[in-house]
This record gives sequence, C-alpha cells and structure tokens, in this order.
Amino acid sequence: MASIVNPTVRRRRLGQELRKLRELKGMTAEEVADRLLVSQSKISRLENGRRSISQRDVRDLCGVYEVEDHRIVDSLMQMAKESRQQGWWHAFGDIPYSVYIGLETDAASLRVYEPQVVPGLLQTPAYAEAVIAGALPEAAATDIERRVQVRIRRQERITNPRHPLRLWAVLDEAALRRTVGGPQVMAQQLEHLRELSQQPHITIQVMPFTMGAHPGVNGQYAILEFPDASDSTVIYLEGLTSDLYLEKGSDVQSYSVMYEHLRAQALNPDQTREFVEDVAKAYARA
Repeated sequence: MASIVNPTVRRRRLGQELRKLRELKGMTAEEVADRLLVSQSKISRLENGRRSISQRDVRDLCGVYEVEDHRIVDSLMQMAKESRQQGWWHAFGDIPYSVYIGLETDAASLRVYEPQVVPGLLQTPAYAEAVIAGALPEAAATDIERRVQVRIRRQERITNPRHPLRLWAVLDEAALRRTVGGPQVMAQQLEHLRELSQQPHITIQVMPFTMGAHPGVNGQYAILEFPDASDSTVIYLEGLTSDLYLEKGSDVQSYSVMYEHLRAQALNPDQTREFVEDVAKAYARA
C-alpha cells in the first residue's frame, strides 16, 4: 500500500516547481548557482529530484526568483518538509534502488519488459531469493534476506484491493526457460505467474524465441506513470552500480512506441497462459 506521503515523489514535484520558477525568471542553473555560491550540479540535482531539498534551499531559491506570493512559498516549504520524511523502504536500511521503489510505490501504472528473469513484482519468495543470490554471489545471507523482504513488501502494490497497480509485463521466453532455483522453484513460480495473469489489473505476455529479433533486444526497462498529471512519466533503466531515469518527452515517446511494438509481437494474454502452463508442467515432470 502506498504511503500517505511519498518523499521520492514530493522531491520530484518540488524540483519541477522550482525549475518552473527559474525558467519564468529567465535564469540558467549556472546563474542561480553563482547567486547562491553553490555548484551548478546542486541546482540540477534539486530540480530533478535526486537530492533532498531543505526548507532553507527553498527559501533561498524563492528569494533569488523574487517569489512574493507567501502562499506559494509556504506550499513549497511544506513540500520540502515532506520530502525529507522517510518512506517505508528506509526501515530496511540502505537499498541501492530506493529511488525506484519510491516511484513504484506512488505509480498508477507500470509497463515493464524483462528479458532474463521474472519481474520482481511477480516473483515468489523462493524464486526471488535464488535470483538475488545468483546476481550477488558475494552478498551475505542477511543482505539477501533483507532484499527478499523488500521485494515481497513491494508486491503489496499489486495486491492492494482498493488501489492496485496496473501492471503490464512482457517477458522474453528466456525468463521462463532459465532454471532459477531448480525445477521445483520454477514450477511454483510459473504457476504463480499464471494465477496472477488472471487478475484484471495484471497483463502478462511472453515474447517467444521464434519471434527472433525484436524491439526489446537492447535490454530491460520500465515505464512508470502517475495518477497526478503534474508528475511526468519516468523511464527506468536498471544498472549494476547505478540506475538511469529518463523523463524527457522524446525519450518517453521512444520507449513507449517501442513497448507498443513489443506488446504487438508477443503472444497474447490467453496464449501466454497456455505457454506458461506448458513450461510449468515440464518443470514439474523434471
């Protein structure tokens, strides 16, 4: 279930408002940095929501932009205060993809393409543990357990009966054929996948090997959309040591069009359920 105040989303909204004020003033980020005696990179990080914004930062920026409406200043100051609160994921310690979790927690819909493994929101605990342990061979058992707990906690977004996340997932056939955790774990995982695909807010499609080259060969990505129209759509690209978040309109358009091609070329949801069931039976026999 989404938290009442999501600090990640608050930072993004506040950054967008501050950018608008700067642009209305006709100033560059470099000019603002010179006025405040800070680095230009700090101004950029404040505006893109990647850095925590203090109320002092807001006060100083509003002074530079000559904002005279106290209601606007008070509103931005309140957003700054809320942006420094902690989301539910902070209770699990240092999570490397915490920015993504914050966005996912507040998203209204998620479109994801996965070429190698079942998406995290659709994983069973046993499968999640095997994936994480395999991807992080030097991680301690306690760290693996913590990451599994976070993954299971994230899944409340698709099980929330009142406001479930609208999830559309396209998986490459390789994600089903890759034996993660052994045949029994895979049989259980694929049965779980088939059951979830029957939920009205979850759509799952498989891209079969027979399709050959397709628009997803460049790798995994996710498209997050939000209920508030003021929040721009985000493209998420996961990396080993750092992640990439794209919000520029042209980037969003390119990835959205590519996703439509993926959906058109993949097996339809009914064909996918039959395909997944056949692969699950093969694992069960094994």
